[in-house]
Amino acid sequence: MSRSLSRMRGFTLLELLVVLVILGLIGSIAAPQVFKWLNKANVDAAKIQIFALGSGVDLYRLEVGSYPRSLKALIARPNDATRWNGPYLKKATLPKDPWGREYQYQYPGDHGIYDLYSLGADGEVGGEGENADLTNWE
Repeated sequence: MSRSLSRMRGFTLLELLVVLVILGLIGSIAAPQVFKWLNKANVDAAKIQIFALGSGVDLYRLEVGSYPRSLKALIARPNDATRWNGPYLKKATLPKDPWGREYQYQYPGDHGIYDLYSLGADGEVGGEGENADLTNWE
C-alpha cells in the first residue's frame, strides 16, 4: 500500500516535461498576438496625445493671439504672453510619447500652421508600422 501512495504523491518528470512543452506552444502562439496589441496600443496612445497637445496649442492661440514658439508655453507662461491664461494641459508636465521621447513641435510648420509629431518606435524619420511617424497633418 505504501508503494501505491508514493506513486500518487507527485508528477513524473515526463508529465512535467509534457506540461512545459504545452505551455511553450501556447506561449509561442499567443505572444506575437499580445505584442501586436501592445504595439497598436502605443500607436493609439501617441495619436491621442498628439490630438490633446494640438488642442492645447489651438487654445493657446485663441487666448494669446499667436501660436506658441514651443510646447513648454502650454504649461508655463512665456515672458511675452500677456494674455496667457494657462496651463493649457491637464498635467503640469509635457507628456512624452509612448517610447519615452519628447513630441516634436515646429512653428511655423512645413505641413500646416504648425507641425506636431512623434517619430514612432524607432525615433527616426519615416518608417512603417510601429516605426511610422505619427503626425497632426495626416
